[in-house]
Amino acid sequence: MSLEVLAVDDSRTMRDMLNLALSSAGFTAHLAEDGIHGLEVLDDIEPDVIITDINMPRMDGFGFIDAVRSEDKWSRIPILVLTTESADELKAKARAAGATGWIVKPFDPAKLVKALQMVAG
Repeated sequence: MSLEVLAVDDSRTMRDMLNLALSSAGFTAHLAEDGIHGLEVLDDIEPDVIITDINMPRMDGFGFIDAVRSEDKWSRIPILVLTTESADELKAKARAAGATGWIVKPFDPAKLVKALQMVAG
């Protein structure tokens, strides 16, 4: 299954790692460096899944999820949060905002690919 994935993360290293993991799985990766950039990229693509970090400049992951969920055209796209944070209250906040799932960094590329296939299927 080939997926279009938007990955939003302020770390260039993390974007590179995500790009490698996604392209190695045969997915098309679209990359953005923060929530505002993520919304700009979203205007031009129709991803099957979105991956977002939480702690980013300009617009954090919670603001990004809120913005995505507020648009009807994007409201059904699964969103996975990929972050170093693991606190239950942050997971609950992300779920309340509309996140589909939560993956803690560092991530296992095979598990990430499997999670993306699960939520997109």
